[in-house]
Order: sequence, then structure tokens, then C-alpha cells
Amino acid sequence: MKMLLVRKFRVLILMVFLVACTMHIMIDLLPRLERRGPEGRPGCSCPPPAAAPPRAAPRWPGKHTLRILQDFSAEPASNLSSQSREAAERAAVPAGGGAAAGRARRLIGPGAPRPPPPAANAAPLAALFQHPLYRAALPPLADGDLLFNVNSDIRFNPRAAEQPEWQNEDHHEEFLPTGETSIDSYPNWLKFHIGINRYELYSRHNPAIEALLQDLVSQKITSVAMKSGGTQLKLIMTFQNYGQALFKPMKQTREQETPPDFFYFSDYERHNAEIAAFHLDRILDFRRVPPVAGRLVNMTREIRDVTRDKKLWRTFFISPANNICFYGECSYYCSTEHALCGKPDQIEGSLAAFLPDLSLAKRKTWRNPWRRSYHKRKKAEWEVDPDYCEEVKQTPPYDSGTRILDIMDMTVFDFLMGNMDRHHYETFEKFGNETFIIHLDNGRGFGKYSHDELSILVPLNQCCRIRKSTYLRLQLLAKEEYKLSLLMKESLLKDKIAPILYQPHLEAMDRRLRIVLKAVSDCIEKDGYDNVVENDFNTDADTATTER
Repeated sequence: MKMLLVRKFRVLILMVFLVACTMHIMIDLLPRLERRGPEGRPGCSCPPPAAAPPRAAPRWPGKHTLRILQDFSAEPASNLSSQSREAAERAAVPAGGGAAAGRARRLIGPGAPRPPPPAANAAPLAALFQHPLYRAALPPLADGDLLFNVNSDIRFNPRAAEQPEWQNEDHHEEFLPTGETSIDSYPNWLKFHIGINRYELYSRHNPAIEALLQDLVSQKITSVAMKSGGTQLKLIMTFQNYGQALFKPMKQTREQETPPDFFYFSDYERHNAEIAAFHLDRILDFRRVPPVAGRLVNMTREIRDVTRDKKLWRTFFISPANNICFYGECSYYCSTEHALCGKPDQIEGSLAAFLPDLSLAKRKTWRNPWRRSYHKRKKAEWEVDPDYCEEVKQTPPYDSGTRILDIMDMTVFDFLMGNMDRHHYETFEKFGNETFIIHLDNGRGFGKYSHDELSILVPLNQCCRIRKSTYLRLQLLAKEEYKLSLLMKESLLKDKIAPILYQPHLEAMDRRLRIVLKAVSDCIEKDGYDNVVENDFNTDADTATTER
């Protein structure tokens, strides 16, 4: 009797195990079965689309098949808070590498051909970029000033990205990231990467930047995944040419303002703010924002049907209005109530080009000294201590070099946009402390056109320091012939989803520019011109030329 009970128990355990295995298999097969209707179309209640070439059914990735070329944000080793950007799922594919000794040379830089001078009736933007202030030369670049020293004789081979041996030092020469066509045929994202140097993300007249902006809106999207973590939904999109970009979908219309009862840390991230920030950064001649372009994306064909992310795929649904919607996973606004819906399956978004992968070009993440408290009631130290800047200036890296001036540039940039969400910033580790700040993550700018947030200007008011080049450009952009709002409007019209900014936002930038100039003027009156304005021009001749 006892033996019979033992046998029955064993049979029961075996049956439970078989049922569990069967359920796991069905769960894995269910997404494929749900996707296809009786005629092979995606399983939705939408009317059948016009005849189109058949597409292969999407495949879920194996554990080691998904290779991501670059990473948009740093994986900090320290000083990160819950508000910081998280590293995305990725596997490195090199974007710029070592070269034979003595053969490395700079490929894209200030020496690139410049466009001919504009005609007398040229557009204001073309006239601005021909102004002497926008033609000042950088210091001479040594090998240590380049992010990558690239051997242009080694050709680009995309198939090298599929080989696991590229990480092996014994195969280093075989799988260099620049391998099977001439340098002119490198992908534009790679040209962008190898043009980065100590002073800028891209040179003023780098033709690869305009080509990269075009790629962002025209390249075929081959895979999509959610960016892990983050307070709001962002997608990593991979293109047919192995480039990648960060997609931020549209959440607000152009004319909507941030609700007055919203805290800055719970505000929406706006796709058009990312686009406008890139154009503003270029007009200010900082060139510290990676290229960003707007794109109209088909949510069915370019997201749902190509995603390898099961968690993302399962959040797609059809709304009562028969529109395709999804919501993904994130801390804020990722629910059915805050779903992103197309019309019926088209959605706007911004695409920001990725920076080089961290395995190739490490970045250091720094806590912004004027970081806000990110608390509903508490205030940060700088908000209650008027002498806070004196303490900052005695702390590395702000006690030497140009970092404090970089913070002032970033302050002006953020104030013009109305961006209160600058908790951390990043720099390229290779260049140490003598390099620029990368202006990443600008989605919370351009939220209010009817209000100027003066607390953003506190660093400038407390420190009373600014670069001469920045000060002169701000004065230039306040003139009627180079009016900032008109230049921004002209520049933004080039984007595929223009208009990008509501007209009151453009007018608000002119108003805020006058406030910045008044703050600098007050500092000069209080401390003297030479103590406030730092001459960053290379020679006296450059200074005389730019002041004309």
C-alpha cells in the first residue's frame, strides 16, 4: 500500500512538471500567434492595409544575439541618484579605434571645407554662421585632443560587428571598427563619433552632421527596445546602417504649457524640446548637444513589428477610437491611462544620435553643484546661501581650468529653454577636466512660455563669471538683424516635423536673453569687466576680429 502511494505521488509530480512545461511553451508561442490574423496580417481590428510587400515575422532574440552599437548615457561608478540616466541594454560594436603608429590623423574637424560667403540677401542664419564670432579657430589639436585616433586606410566592415572575436586582443587588427569601404563611405554616425575632440562634439561645418540628421528620419528601423529604468518611456532604435538613436515620443501638443501645479521633477519630457535644444545649442555655438531630429514613426510597422522586447510588445493595445497605443514600462506615465496613441498608428517623436559606446569612450558623470533638491519641501544649499559659489570655486574641478565657465554656459542654455532638470552632467573621461560639458537630456525644456524661472540663473548671479565668446554672441543675438527667435524659427523649419516650437516659446527666448544680458551687466557694474568676463580667445588678433 505504501509503495502504491509513492508511485502515485511520483506520477502526480511528473504530470505537474509536464503541464508546467507545456504552459511555458504556449506562453512563448502566444505572441507569434497573436500577431498574425487568418491571412497573415497583424492581429488587430484595424481595416486591412493596402497591398504591401510581405514582411518576415519578427523573431525574439537569443540571449547573445542583440548587439547594440552605442550607449546614450554614462554608467556612472559613483555619485548617481535615482534621477540619473541608466545604462541601456547593449553589446559594444566599435565606432572608432586605434591605428598604426604614425598613421593616425584627424578626419573631421575645423579644417573641413567651409561654405562660400552668403550673398547680400542671405538668410539670417547663414549670415550668422559667417560672422567672425562663428569663425574663430580652435586651438591646434594634438593626438591627445581627439577622442579617437583613426587609421583612415583601414576600411569599414559592418560584418565585423557580428563577430564575437572583435573583443579579443589577438583579433584587434582584423576587426577594427573602420574596415571595408573608403573613409567617405563610413556611416554618418561613425563620422560623427570620430570627429569628437576635446573642445566640441562636432565642428561648425562638418557635412556629416546634416547627413546624420537626414539618416535619423530616413534610415530603416530594424529593432526597438525600451531603455531600461528612467522616469519616462524612451526607446532605443537601431537602424539598418548599425547606427542607433534614443526615441522620445510626443506627449504634449506644441501649445500646451506645463501645468502650474507640476513639480519640475514630475514634468513631461517633450520630444520637441529635445529637437529645439539641439538647434539652440548650435546657434549659441556651443555644439555640445548630440544631433537630434524629429520623425513621424509608424507604431505598428516600425515599433511593434520589429521589437524584440516582450515587455514592450505586450503593452500594445487598440483604443476605443481604433488607434494603436502602447505604454511600456517606466516610473512615471507608463500605464493605460497615460498610453501613447497614434493617429491611427502614426506618432511623432525625437531621435537623438547615440554617443560612442562606453567601452570605447568612457564618460564621467558629475553631480551638478546647483542641483535642485528634487523634494516637495526641502531646498538645496545654493537656494539659501548667497555665497554658495565661493565654496564651489574652492572645490575641484571648479577651482581651476574652465569647468566653472562651462557651468555658466550650461546655465545660460538652460535658462533660455526654461529647463530646471539639470541634476547631473557628463564629460569624456579621456580629456580629464579640461574639456566641455555634454548637454544631454533636455526634454524638460520649453515647458512654459509665460513664466521665466529666474532660479535657473542663480549660478550666473552668484559667480558673476562668463566667457567672453559667450557674452559677445549673446549680445549679437540680441540685435535685430540676428534676433534669436528669428534664427531659431529659421533653423527649426529644416526639421521634418516642423513647426517645432509654438511662437510664444520663441518670443520668450528673446525676453530671457535680455534678462541674461542684464544679469551680466549687473555683475560687471559690481565687480568690473575684467573680473567677470573671461577672455577665451586664442590671440589678440582673434579678439579684435570678433569684436568688430
